[in-house]
Amino acid sequence: MADGGGQGDAFDPSRPNVARVYDYLLGGKDNFAADRAVSDQIIATLPQVVLGVRAQRAVLGRVIRYLVGEAGIRQLLDVGSGLPTADNVHEIAHRVAPDTRVVYLDNDQVVLNHATALLADDSSTFAVRGDLFDPPSIIASPAVRAHLNWDKPIGLLLCGIVHYVLDSDHPAELVGALIDALPSGSYVFIHHLLDTGEPDAAELQAQMAKGLGRVQFRTMAQVRKLFGGLDLVPPGLVPVPQWRPDPGTASRADHGVLRLACAGVARKP
Repeated sequence: MADGGGQGDAFDPSRPNVARVYDYLLGGKDNFAADRAVSDQIIATLPQVVLGVRAQRAVLGRVIRYLVGEAGIRQLLDVGSGLPTADNVHEIAHRVAPDTRVVYLDNDQVVLNHATALLADDSSTFAVRGDLFDPPSIIASPAVRAHLNWDKPIGLLLCGIVHYVLDSDHPAELVGALIDALPSGSYVFIHHLLDTGEPDAAELQAQMAKGLGRVQFRTMAQVRKLFGGLDLVPPGLVPVPQWRPDPGTASRADHGVLRLACAGVARKP
């Protein structure tokens, strides 16, 4: 996803950007004053938000280890990948299976520049321009097709991206188009912020919408519909800490912010 206010906008450091806001919240340095201002306002609203962002990265790692280690997936497509950070998707995947091919897909030039530089010496990981709002361009992309074999299963990663797609943009149709194009035996991972009906969720959504221009929290039932008719792998669609937790994974009982996001993985038959 590009700057919060648009789809595929030109680079403008004066406008806050989703990827750079996350970078700042994760302690990174690839951000600008506008990104830090939005981040600081979000932190003021919900001081535990940094814990939530770290939990998102942690569940992404657990999902990758499951897909590559248990499900045997050797191709990953990370849509709306964001800026490189500690323990990138390809790094986690390659620790499990070095032959895994990874395509990072984003429409933000800052993201693409950083990813390209990071991956200069990696022959199995690639950064490609693409936009979730235009699934046909992803599916038909010569670069994506060149790096992934669409006759074999693919792991589609939609981590922290679909909640920036408003209902008016028809998220189920966008995600569904990608799912329909996936080969049999592929998997889909979605991480999504939750509308819990509680005041802190409403306030966080309001602050994110104010700063980034677009965001839409959804109920667990609404997120489930984004998977279409696919069957979820155990434990299903659950709050982030409950998705195959590692020892020491923070509990939502101990940290209220962790009830504001869910994660699930489904398999395409």
